[in-house]
Amino acid sequence: MDKVVATAAEAVADVPEGASLAVGGFGLSGVPNVLIQALYDKGTGGLSVVSNNCGAMDSGLAILLAAGRIARVTGSYIGANKEFARQYLAGELEVEMIPQGTLAERLRAGGAGIPAFFTPAGVGTQVADGGLPWRYDGQGGVALASPPKEVREFDGVEYVLERGIRTDFALVRAAKGDRHGNLVFNKSTRNFNPLAAMAGRITIAEVEELVEPGDLDPDAVHVPGIFVQRVVALTPEQAADKQIERRTVSAPAAQGTVGR
Repeated sequence: MDKVVATAAEAVADVPEGASLAVGGFGLSGVPNVLIQALYDKGTGGLSVVSNNCGAMDSGLAILLAAGRIARVTGSYIGANKEFARQYLAGELEVEMIPQGTLAERLRAGGAGIPAFFTPAGVGTQVADGGLPWRYDGQGGVALASPPKEVREFDGVEYVLERGIRTDFALVRAAKGDRHGNLVFNKSTRNFNPLAAMAGRITIAEVEELVEPGDLDPDAVHVPGIFVQRVVALTPEQAADKQIERRTVSAPAAQGTVGR
């Protein structure tokens, strides 16, 4: 089955108002910027987003956030996104913060058809006991707090019950993909992308290089095509457009010290 869609705009055309989205990426690495931009151009709002973070440096999900298109975020990291923090504290945005490993496993579990699982992460904290502020009232008070979760003991150790996550759509970015939807991710872009791809009921992948079926080594495939419904091939310019969040360079070596 050929799953290639001609444009990003066409790929996200049926994403409705209020849809839930699982979005791959970590910081600026592996973010499906082209699909996010197409969703922004479409004007869709009221979105519930599941992603490790909500964009950075005015890119990725940050453009939807700044436009007021996101109603709820499930994630594990606010980072240096000042607009994210402002909307959260002002009561404009509902935010469910959970441990990063728990977020990853909730996405994987949802994609694998596992409704819930027990984990020790968060036991003895508000993650399990409830009371985490999901939404502020804009006056410094809490308008909506997280509910308590079931805690059960196994072999003398307490574990908290976490629900698997399924979303209406998923947006991911891959280094390579074929027309059947098989995906390969490059180095650190293999972060939340495979997990997000599994969690979406309709998964849309933007790929930097589109290849024909059979060109990918089956042992190298990170996400099999059964999880992917649409593939968008990026232009060379789009594929090369990658930002650096924090550029770090080494001081030049003093003359005569090279190789010592």
